[in-house]
Amino acid sequence: MNDPFLQILVPAVGLVAGLIAAYVSLKNRALLAEVRKEIAELENRIIAKINGTYVRAGECHLREELVAERITALAAGVHKAEPPPDR
Repeated sequence: MNDPFLQILVPAVGLVAGLIAAYVSLKNRALLAEVRKEIAELENRIIAKINGTYVRAGECHLREELVAERITALAAGVHKAEPPPDR
């Protein structure tokens, strides 16, 4: 075991194996971060699409009330703008 070649080869193989393991670990972390980012973007797009498609019931009631108020205001304005009938 006093062979100088083996004394250099064994630590070199260990060093190379360690470097490869570190490289693979960093690549895995980078890929995981990229996948998480893509999932978050997809989730945001899905939520935006759902929110754009479906309206909450409370918002519907508010819109109905607003439309009714506008129609009432328009109807009142039309009645005021009409000239009195000729007699």
